[in-house]
Amino acid sequence: MTVVTGTSTDTGIAALPEIVSPQGVEPKDARDLSKLFFSRLATLEEGTAEYQYARNTLVEMNMSLVRYAAGRFRHRGDDMEDIVQVGTIGLIKAINRFELSREVQFATFAVPYIVGEIKRFFRDTSWAVHVPRRLQEARVELAKATDELSTRLGRAPKVAELAELMNLTEEEVIEARQAANGYNTTSLDAAVHGDRDDSQAAIADFIGEEDPAMELVEDFHALAPLLAQLSERDREILRLRFVDELTQSQIGERLGVSQMHVSRLLTRTLSRLRAGMLTTR
Repeated sequence: MTVVTGTSTDTGIAALPEIVSPQGVEPKDARDLSKLFFSRLATLEEGTAEYQYARNTLVEMNMSLVRYAAGRFRHRGDDMEDIVQVGTIGLIKAINRFELSREVQFATFAVPYIVGEIKRFFRDTSWAVHVPRRLQEARVELAKATDELSTRLGRAPKVAELAELMNLTEEEVIEARQAANGYNTTSLDAAVHGDRDDSQAAIADFIGEEDPAMELVEDFHALAPLLAQLSERDREILRLRFVDELTQSQIGERLGVSQMHVSRLLTRTLSRLRAGMLTTR
């Protein structure tokens, strides 16, 4: 670390030291220099070159705090560079809000801001499927509780045991487990290797499609008791029209009634069946 000191010719106040490599400052030295820079920053006018120098140097000198906090999330599998960038935003927020009158070390004040910003980044951007924040946070607590109980019990914990440790109901634990499935997804085009040869297939090839005939089966089951409630003549007219496919005039000739009367009977019967189907759905 190279430090060059000087005096401001404009104000007569000791100028801030010029630090050639702020990110190379040791943490112990950064603590002492940060106090000096925060003290001077409070007297400077925002927007001036010296203010920008003081603020930017504080950021660079304390990047070790960001790297320390980011290291706690290394297991997440995300790009560390992205995590560090997000953590830097938390560091800048801490610098903007820190006051020496708090009588606490800046590192103690800044780390919660940095960690909070990183956690917020994971909550808002890392989920493949959007779920409520309450469930996002419950997933994290569920993972911690599962690890703790697995270590303590030597087996996978039961839902009731997790619920007791987390002070949640069993239904809430199950809901958190289901929500965790939305954290990662796999493309339907991802290849699946076969067991017997080198052939590959996509996951989409193994996903069943909706069978339109299933809806027809459901309709038949709903329609059967409604047909049973009709009179024998009404059922006969339906059979002649939709099974034998006779015209209304032909049906009228068979039953000895007019085509107009057959039309009225069909309209009444079909309306009754339609209303009954809508009620059962």
